[in-house]
Amino acid sequence: MQDFDPRGELAPRDVVARAIDYEMKRLGADCMYLDISHKDPKFITKHFPTIYEKLKEYGIDLTQDAIPIVPAAHYTCGGVMVDKNGTTDLPGLYAIGEVSYTGLHGANRMASNSLLECVVYAWSAAEHIKAHSDHIEPHTALPAWDESQVICSDEEVVIQHNWHELRLFMWDYMGIVRSTKRLERALRRIELLKQETHEYYANFRVSNNLLELRNLLQVAELMVRCAMQRKESRGLHYTIDYPDTHAQSGPTILVPDQPC
Repeated sequence: MQDFDPRGELAPRDVVARAIDYEMKRLGADCMYLDISHKDPKFITKHFPTIYEKLKEYGIDLTQDAIPIVPAAHYTCGGVMVDKNGTTDLPGLYAIGEVSYTGLHGANRMASNSLLECVVYAWSAAEHIKAHSDHIEPHTALPAWDESQVICSDEEVVIQHNWHELRLFMWDYMGIVRSTKRLERALRRIELLKQETHEYYANFRVSNNLLELRNLLQVAELMVRCAMQRKESRGLHYTIDYPDTHAQSGPTILVPDQPC
């Protein structure tokens, strides 16, 4: 880690994650290793009792063995715009946590802020709902679902394949290290999967897996389009085509008149 940042493993999490990713790709390795065996065993078991016990289940002794590690997928730090009560511009819809754009998170996800956000905004949203529940307009009756023109698919496995493909290329092209070319590749594949999913949706009986795949594709497209608009690197939003951080930079926001 000293080759990447003088703070070593205490560097910001996006720096550490990219360093791990770089070395894994350079060496063709499946993982890197985290070693704390130089510390006193009593110190380790006192400060990290939960992870110590968990690793024992996998045959790893934290006081003696190096731990295999890989970067986890980076989270979206802010997405849906909300006010201080967690309300969106769609009446009755609230967004809380990392899906929301509240300002509590910066360009790096911070664990304590996640707890703060969930506790504070959950309370604010609950209070707002209680105060305004009498003013919510009832939903209009939805027409009965008609599936008389569709059939049961004999290729349900296609949904699982598309789901797996989406997960893989989003990690490869929209993961820790991005580039314009990678994002364009991701967008092309998303468009293709959207076409296949729409055809599947129109001709076969709807399943939970199909609905979830359709939702995942929509979220993936929004994430890619936002990343393509950002022409700098800031925290976990890192691209090799724009490695520098702007002195002043606002959030990337998709507006309704843009294709999505």
